[in-house]
Amino acid sequence: MGLVVQKYGGSSVATAEHIRAVAGRVSRARESGLDLVVTVSAMGKTTDRLLRLAGEVSRDPSPREIDQLLATGEEQSVALLAMALHDRGIPAASLTGPQAGMTVAGRYGSGVITEVRPERIQKLIDGDHVVIVAGFQGMNSLGDVMTLGRGGSDTTAVAISAALGADRCEIYTDVDGIYTADPRIVPEARRIPIISPSEMAEMAWRGAKVMHPRAVELGALYGVEIHVKGSFSEGPGTVITGGDDLERLETRETVAGIVHDLDVARVTLNGIRTGPGTLSRVFAPLAERGISVDVIVESGLKDGKADVAFTVRRGDFAEAREVAEEIAVSLGGKAEGEEKLGKVSVVGTGMLNRPGYAAKMFDTLGEAGIPIRMVSTSEIQVTCVVRAEEVEEAVRRLHGSFELEERDV
Repeated sequence: MGLVVQKYGGSSVATAEHIRAVAGRVSRARESGLDLVVTVSAMGKTTDRLLRLAGEVSRDPSPREIDQLLATGEEQSVALLAMALHDRGIPAASLTGPQAGMTVAGRYGSGVITEVRPERIQKLIDGDHVVIVAGFQGMNSLGDVMTLGRGGSDTTAVAISAALGADRCEIYTDVDGIYTADPRIVPEARRIPIISPSEMAEMAWRGAKVMHPRAVELGALYGVEIHVKGSFSEGPGTVITGGDDLERLETRETVAGIVHDLDVARVTLNGIRTGPGTLSRVFAPLAERGISVDVIVESGLKDGKADVAFTVRRGDFAEAREVAEEIAVSLGGKAEGEEKLGKVSVVGTGMLNRPGYAAKMFDTLGEAGIPIRMVSTSEIQVTCVVRAEEVEEAVRRLHGSFELEERDV
């Protein structure tokens, strides 16, 4: 009946009971005639616990040793799941990322997959085994284990699906699909049955935690159909696919959902001299430090000077402000920052081709008395930076204003 790759997140394998439940789900899928490859994350909060331990034994642990340490979390999970399947009489084999042929490059802690050599996986499948692969890791050119960064198990599963030509990739998590907003904030939020890869990637980049954006983009690139389902339910979930519903091309839902992110801080360089190459002088040093910048706003030029503001993750705020201060002084200005901010985004295909969506967002926030700090737009999203304490109210107001609670699921 085909080959399916399944991925289970940390909450899905957090305890022995959960692992046995995953084994039961895998067993039922196998009984239906499917060949299976299963990718798993570390159990529960294992990665956080290991990072705390590293901090307790070393003031400045090397990135290489951090990766050596963190990789053990997923290795525990795959071995335990293999044992649970053996207990059910199902032949299963657990593999680390390097054993599974995952080749990665880049920096320790944030590697990227360069190649998947699936020969060993395929041989085990041909031998009637369920193959269980450790997510989040691979081997670099030095023969060292290297991790893929947070959410890397999603990317592992999609990469394996592409390499094996799997019929689909199923991502199991603690929610039963993608919703029009976080149901914990908006109880009326509706499950989205089908969503395009571009919409899903944008929602993920803008704060939705269900899927990692790198995995969504990889799936789109290689034509992998991704199903997001709940680990603890049997619902249909959400299918991420290119879609071919041409009958409703101009009448389909334009707004997919409202997404928020509370991991936001702003740095502003005030009154800096501008000219050719100024923005490079501002952002190149940040890139060299590995600091990712999101929303960027440059004010209008006045007397040869301007203000430049940008957002970063809160964990990068102190370092980004320090770098910005040095740059601002060298350009005749000064830097300031604001840490307790958040983003709220309206995401949907073709929004800017249909006038009124940005205006409706601004009107809704204005009527709610929520001041907008910064704005970012693209063809598929409008994002506003607001105070962190006002993000949840902004999400509720926008969900109601765009009538997403009435979405047909």
